[in-house]
Amino acid sequence: MNDESGAAQARSDENDAASHRLVSDYYGKVLKSSADLQTSACCTAAAMPAHLAVLLNDIHSEVRDRFYGCGSPIPTALEGATVLDLGCGTGRDCYLLSKLVGADGRVLGVDMTEEQLAVAHRHRDWHAEKFGYANVEFYQGYIEDLKTAGIADGTVDVVISNCVMNLSPAKPKVYSEIFRVLKPGGELYFSDVFADRRVPVELARDPVMLGECLGGAMYIEEFRRVMARVGCLDARVCQSSRIELHNADIARKSGNIGFYSMTVRAFKLDLEDRCEDYGQVAYYLGTCPSHPHGFELDDHHRFDTGKPMLVCGNTVDMLKQTRYAPHFRVVGDRQVHYGLFDCGTPNVAQTSEAGAKSGCC
Repeated sequence: MNDESGAAQARSDENDAASHRLVSDYYGKVLKSSADLQTSACCTAAAMPAHLAVLLNDIHSEVRDRFYGCGSPIPTALEGATVLDLGCGTGRDCYLLSKLVGADGRVLGVDMTEEQLAVAHRHRDWHAEKFGYANVEFYQGYIEDLKTAGIADGTVDVVISNCVMNLSPAKPKVYSEIFRVLKPGGELYFSDVFADRRVPVELARDPVMLGECLGGAMYIEEFRRVMARVGCLDARVCQSSRIELHNADIARKSGNIGFYSMTVRAFKLDLEDRCEDYGQVAYYLGTCPSHPHGFELDDHHRFDTGKPMLVCGNTVDMLKQTRYAPHFRVVGDRQVHYGLFDCGTPNVAQTSEAGAKSGCC
């Protein structure tokens, strides 16, 4: 490394460290509860599905009160799985997952904020006694460097994150680490804030904008490119909603930037970069826990139990080469190719007043 590139790397490291300090101070010292948040980027438990909301009754009140997520990124079919929660904070989602993976599963939480993790650790024995088993582990570290936290290659079934990716100053590293630790066929399922254009540097460095999950919001087209570089050619949007900026000062700073709270699903699979038609049909068997009548793969794939649905090759792989395989029956193979699948939905990079849409099928 020459002197010029070395200096550039040093400046990058210094900026990353400064960003980490801003975020850690905001969530560790400025915010005392979710009531202190100034935007709707972090949703309330009212948005949580009923089968998950009922589990909140088993979560300690201090853990619940200091939750700052922006959705409910907890998928189904988790019994016995190893799940990693990036930016776990006080551990609310980790303890929800503890119930869902069961005694044979494992939940790992990683966070850099000491004050948040102190709350999580403080109630670990309380939850273990309440649940009847202990399967949650917490690690202090950076989501850009999961190896240092001790997460080995190909050891995780599911990675979740709840409104944390935007806080990272090195997002490509985060996604690279995620796909390193996922097993083949493993799933990334996360909620985060995205922007319909690149956020100016001055906003990205604003402590309040950053802490409120807006300053670090990733331009959705850049997200698509980063995912492609780590080998994921087909990320699906599951839910999306425009964030309302009720704080006048934040709205003034944001100008015409559109911010969206989105839940995204992606798999560690060798997928095609376009939806291809092989004439395959999928049936949902109605067997996923708490989903007897239907299964939503993404925002335009709802499988009603027992009803056939024509699907593209990528969707077939998502159903048959992952932990969802026991819950689906697929008819047809790839012996005959019929060209591009007739999608008719916007690209993942496009947004509207209704939010961003997936570009697949």
